[in-house]
Amino acid sequence: MKRAVFSKKQKTVLSWWTPGSPYHSRDAIICDGAVRSGKTTAMGLSFFLWASACFQGRRFGICGKTIASLRRNVLTEILPKLQELGASVSEKRTENLVRVSFLGRTNDFYIFGGRDESSASLIQGITFAGILLDEVALMPRSFVEQACARCSVAGSRLWFNCNPAGPEHWFYKSWILGSESRNALRLQFTMRDNPSLTPQIRERYERLYTGVFYERFILGRWVQAEGRVYDFFTPEMVTPVPAPPWEKWVVSCDYGTANPTSMGLWGLKAEIWYRTEEFYFDSRAQQRQLTDEEYADALTRLAAGRSLDTVIVDPSAASFLEALRRRHFRVRKADNDVLPGIRRTADALKQGKIRICEPCKDCLREMEQYVWDTSAEGRDRVRKEHDHAMDDMRYFVTTVLGKADTPFAACAVERGASGKGRLF
Repeated sequence: MKRAVFSKKQKTVLSWWTPGSPYHSRDAIICDGAVRSGKTTAMGLSFFLWASACFQGRRFGICGKTIASLRRNVLTEILPKLQELGASVSEKRTENLVRVSFLGRTNDFYIFGGRDESSASLIQGITFAGILLDEVALMPRSFVEQACARCSVAGSRLWFNCNPAGPEHWFYKSWILGSESRNALRLQFTMRDNPSLTPQIRERYERLYTGVFYERFILGRWVQAEGRVYDFFTPEMVTPVPAPPWEKWVVSCDYGTANPTSMGLWGLKAEIWYRTEEFYFDSRAQQRQLTDEEYADALTRLAAGRSLDTVIVDPSAASFLEALRRRHFRVRKADNDVLPGIRRTADALKQGKIRICEPCKDCLREMEQYVWDTSAEGRDRVRKEHDHAMDDMRYFVTTVLGKADTPFAACAVERGASGKGRLF
């Protein structure tokens, strides 16, 4: 393999804990900044190397928003690199445990998901020699504080990694602005800190994002979300309905009783999904409500005899889901993770993976009216109005197009004559 190439900032992450480093006395490290900037790879590799160099027979914690995201973003990248360096790695998935033997020492690494406030109870009562919190800005404060409190072994350190959120976010105000008082090393990354990215790839990502996502994910700034959510969307992006044939059909639904119900009909043609038609019913404006059966009738009319691959429905609409199942529709509960869903929808619109057709007047109307809630006291939140077609579009993107992003590794490892790897 090629010899590993690291940027200056990545080398600082890899070596900050070593005796010769000017940061050796720091209790914590915080790496924040742009996406694809190489911070996760450097952080994860350094965490395991530090644990193996400094401890024997100890427990460590590795935390992500979910265990699945942690495995995808950290473990699948880092564990093979450790093995290239000569480490022995074993995993007990039922216990969420990874055991690493390296440099003559063996330590245990426990995996946790910090999705909501209840997650704090999962980590109580455990003593760690160190903890790595990946995507820490997505975790509730109670979980992060409980995780930090578990690190009571002499020599323990805290490792934080995240992309920026808003300037009122608790982690930004408490840890990043307070890094010196907390004796933490803070390193802010850009894409130029990842030597594996070519200029062409960096330019592609710069074109991909706009508005608040550009500020945060490209420039690495902790900025407030404000204005239109899809501020890049223009009338020129609206398209006529293409002619047949079509490869696949899907309907996405945001269900409401007092609130509007929105359904979008999506057709796949030449690897692009088109929102060709829609149904939108506002019970307040019409001064009457429809039953589940009437909404199911409306969906049947929207499908117009087409064979639907699936119907994606708001997961909270239990009675409507059941009404559709009784009519033998193939139904799926939507992924309702709002902020990641908005980002993925913006990506899909900008890349042309989804297109809105001219007949979808309510969806196009809401695209202009869908805005960030600037009164949300530091949290990213969209205003809960003009959001029903926006929700059904988001359900479609996150459930059908999926969550996967193409990973970029920041290093490779060359074996020396001894068979052991070397970093740099």
